[in-house]
This record gives sequence, structure tokens and C-alpha cells, in this order.
Amino acid sequence: MVTGIGLVTPAGTGTEAVWAGLRAAAPRAAADPVLAGLPVDFSCAVPDFDAAALLGAIRARRLDPYCHFGIAAARQAVAAARLAPATWCAPRVGVVIGTSGNSLHSYEDQFHRLRRGARRLSAFNITRSLPNMVAAEIALDLGARGVNLVTATACASGATALGTALDLLRAGRCDIVLAGGSDSGRSRMTAACFASIGALSRRRHDPARASRPFDTGRDGFVLGEGAAVLVLEHPAHARRRGAPALARLAGYGAGADAHHPVVPHPGGAGAEDAVRAALADAGCTAADIDHINAHGSATVYNDEAEARLIRRVFPHAPPVTASKSVIGHCLGAAGAVEAAITVLSLRHGAVPPTANLDGQDLDLELDVVTKAPRTVAMRTALSTSFGFGGHNAALVFRAAD
Repeated sequence: MVTGIGLVTPAGTGTEAVWAGLRAAAPRAAADPVLAGLPVDFSCAVPDFDAAALLGAIRARRLDPYCHFGIAAARQAVAAARLAPATWCAPRVGVVIGTSGNSLHSYEDQFHRLRRGARRLSAFNITRSLPNMVAAEIALDLGARGVNLVTATACASGATALGTALDLLRAGRCDIVLAGGSDSGRSRMTAACFASIGALSRRRHDPARASRPFDTGRDGFVLGEGAAVLVLEHPAHARRRGAPALARLAGYGAGADAHHPVVPHPGGAGAEDAVRAALADAGCTAADIDHINAHGSATVYNDEAEARLIRRVFPHAPPVTASKSVIGHCLGAAGAVEAAITVLSLRHGAVPPTANLDGQDLDLELDVVTKAPRTVAMRTALSTSFGFGGHNAALVFRAAD
């Protein structure tokens, strides 16, 4: 059961701000001073985020931005779930967080310092740059003493974390898991490398129109950043403490394309395996899905493969949204952010619109919601996430009873 959600995204911080931003469908991409002078010099940044105010100046300086975002989202989620310190400090409360590039901000900074002499390196660089530190820092911040893991399946990492948490709850290893993803792709190295393989949109003249999932004019994704943490709780435990029931994570499926390091299987075969596994795990059929929050990265190959998958598996054409059109691609956090948005859609009975969709290929056409939110009677929704390396993950959520 989902009993709390925390969100930090380019559309804002907190569930209310993020939901309002998505409903408005106002893309957050803009010129980014961090990326000035690069072939792609724009991104979707988290606005008005003060890490020093959140953590104190000293602690904020010794942590990378992806840890700042993760801690902020975890604190929100715990508050929303109405968890008391005596509950979240228990040894059966776990933390599972997905991330991808993690501390490239810190690596870049320390590399430049090293060129000026080894004495200039920070003593905190090792602990700041270890990939497990986002989960570790959340546990340190809250005192959660249970299973503590980081998942790394590229852009599916956040969804993989949620699926792993579900497995831990079902196995009886935990009563509560703080699960999600956190990442920040706004580093010069990240931007330059993604640009070099043609993964990023080059619409420097109009960044707000750059992220175009499923549009015929799509030319790549826009770097984003952020975090989402969901409190997943065993239903019996949640009922005993009178926790708010937001939704139920009913099914998880995962698999690999085994096709290419960065290009998805053209027919979406591996992704289909993950989706069908998630449906089976949830005990439902494709026809039960009332809404899909698509991976929708706005790359040429991903969107084609995903559209073919959706058309093949879901002939009843459930309404689709692609959140990356507004908030960009949050990389390792994307799957968790979009899972949280899926829960919000179930709660509000509405699908937020996709921005920048002017036209679709006729043989790839989906019922993508555009221009304004669409009211939908929904009980069951699907969130899909795919990553470099051929990683695929799918999550099925059901409305709270």
C-alpha cells in the first residue's frame, strides 16, 4: 500500500505543486548556466531549492544534489504517511532508492581541483560520490534501520527500486519501505556525453518546445533532475496504525532487451515482457488498464518501440500521458517520479496533459492526452520505465479501496 509520497521535480516541490504544474502542461526547459557553451545548453532544473535551508550549510556542502533531493522527498513522504519517529526508526523499515549517474557534479568539481594539486581535494569526496549514499543518507537522516539498498538500472532505476521494495514487503523482510529514485543530470559531463550520442534534443532556439514525446518532430530528451519517494507499507501494518491509503502497488515486472547497449528492441519485445509480467503479478489483464503513464522519452527509437508495444498489448487504447514533456528526463529518478504521478492521477481521477504534441505517425498513434487534463474513471493504471542497457520495468497501481 502507498501511504505517503514526496516529490522534488522541475515542476515544483511537493505533491500539490507538482500536480498543478503537470495540469498546466507548461514545460520547464530553459537555458541552463551550468551547461553554457555546450552543444546542448538547456535543461529542466528544480526551481527554488535551498539545500542549506533544508540540511544546514555544512551538511549540504558535503552532499551531492541527488542526495539533497532524495532526503527532501523522503521527509515529505514520511510526513504525508503520518509516520511517527518511533515507527520509522524501527529495524523493519527499509530504504530502497534508484539512481543512475549519481555524483557526476562532485566528480567534475574534484577533477578540476586535482589538476591544481591533490591537497585541494575534499575529504568528503569519497562518501559524496559512492552510489549507495543516497539511500544511506536518507537512513541517516530518518534513523531507518532496515534493509538499505540502491538500484541501478539506468533510467528504469526508480521503478526497479519500487518493485524491489514490493518484493521485500511480500517476503516479510520489511513492514515499511521508503522507495523511489533520485538523480541530477545537470552536469557538463552528462550533457556533453548524451549530446555526443544524439540522445538530447538540439532545439536550443526554443527549449520549452524541445521535449516532444510521441510527436513526429521529436529529436531527443531534455535533461532533468529530481526525486520521488513513496512510502510502501504492508497493508496489515498500515491498517493497524490508521495510515492514509493513497493507492496499492499491485504488480511489478522487469526484464532485459538483450538487444543493444542504448537502442531499444524495435518492436518493444523486452518491454512487453516486463509489462505482461507486471499485469500477471497484479492479477489483472491488459483490458483492466485504465491509464498509462508512458516512459515517453522523446527519442526517436524509444517512442516508436513504446508506441508499438502499447498499441499491440492495449488495443482498447487507454489514455496515455508522458510527464517528461513537462519536467524533462530525471534519469534514474524518472521511474519513481512517474510512478508517483500515476498514483496522483488515480487519486484525482484525471490524466495530466502531454505538452508539445502536434502530430503522431499514423501507424504509431496513441490516445495521448493533450492541452488539458482529462477526467477518467480509473481503478488501475500502468507506469513504464526503460533504460540504457535494455533494462525494462513496469508497475501496476490500483486505486485505494
